[in-house]
Amino acid sequence: MDREKEEFLKQWLNKAKDDLRVAEYISTMHHPTPDEIICFHCQQSAEKYLKAFIFYNDIEPEKTHDLDVLLKLCQKYINEFSTLSSNTFILKRYGVMPRYPNELAISEEDMKNAIANAKAVQKFVIKVFEKIDQEKQQKENEEKGSE
Repeated sequence: MDREKEEFLKQWLNKAKDDLRVAEYISTMHHPTPDEIICFHCQQSAEKYLKAFIFYNDIEPEKTHDLDVLLKLCQKYINEFSTLSSNTFILKRYGVMPRYPNELAISEEDMKNAIANAKAVQKFVIKVFEKIDQEKQQKENEEKGSE
């Protein structure tokens, strides 16, 4: 991977992490917490983690908030992304609706579930990238060993 692409990938991952950090931070505020904003940031985090993986595979991520579409693109490269379908199913409704008044009733329990589901997406994608890095290192070590 060239330096420019690697830097752009890091930006995707950092933005995804920042969205989740914002959601977690806001969730610690005094009650009432803005649950809809927290859920929105959780959806955004999952969306950006999936788009980071899509970008890694040399595809320009679609300008969509539809986690189902993004997840299917990820599954073309690693089928195990399908294990995130229940997580993204819960999060997908928070991509657009919470931005408008009175569109979606969100409870504190919904907010806690959104954070947990966003963390599951984060954990999975990070593990995928760690595995890719390990395989790359192993291949480089094998190539050095055969010289």
